Amino acid sequence: MTAANGATAISQSAGAGRISRVLVVLNDPDSGLRRLASWWAADGLEIVTHPGPDGLPADLRGFAALALLGGGFMPDDDATAPWLVRERALARAAIDEGLPTLGICLGAQVLALVGGGSVRANHGAAERGSTELRRAPATGDDGIFVDVPAQFRVIENHRDQIVRLPDDAVLLASSSTCRNQAFRIGDNAWGVQFHPEVDAARLEHWDSAALAADGFDRDALVAGAAASEAETARTCRSLADAFARRVILGARASVASA
Repeated sequence: MTAANGATAISQSAGAGRISRVLVVLNDPDSGLRRLASWWAADGLEIVTHPGPDGLPADLRGFAALALLGGGFMPDDDATAPWLVRERALARAAIDEGLPTLGICLGAQVLALVGGGSVRANHGAAERGSTELRRAPATGDDGIFVDVPAQFRVIENHRDQIVRLPDDAVLLASSSTCRNQAFRIGDNAWGVQFHPEVDAARLEHWDSAALAADGFDRDALVAGAAASEAETARTCRSLADAFARRVILGARASVASA
């Protein structure tokens, strides 16, 4: 089943489901929502996590939103991660339905790919640790980026890059070495190459040898992330809360019109 055919097959209305239920696709057992879990719970969202290897739902019925997390492979690497076929189909269905969707790192690359963009492996300079991003002009009326500072710091951990956004995507943020750091497709699907769920303390568990192979010192990354943690947490909490509001308001509108 191709991603395009799968998207058609599983496209369903989420309006009949729980108003706050978010389907979270876990692509890597070492990943996870981390602080997003507590933030979204405080915002009133109900999180339903499905590890990709354990099988993903056939459609989006019963869910008010979709979140796609990171992983160490390409968004079309079906040989390594065969569940990506269904994940891409879920992403395409969410975009088509206008369901609030957040893709993080690999998840953002999945959104870009199904939207018609391009992703390249091992492309450009690797970005690790605290990184400065700048907002694009289009964030002025964006649903979740509108309150983000003009320049802000977030945690990065990638080498693969989205090299071309979908034709209808709106660029929201860039770094000095990676243009497509954040984008929106339609009114309700956002992709971020960075990791809003990761705090500075998490970097202490990163593989120091792998970092050194890319020219990074883990202790220096930990110190840099800790120095900007308060700023990073504020920015990421702002994004998380705005997304949660979008989920709840959108689901209520869907139920009201059903």
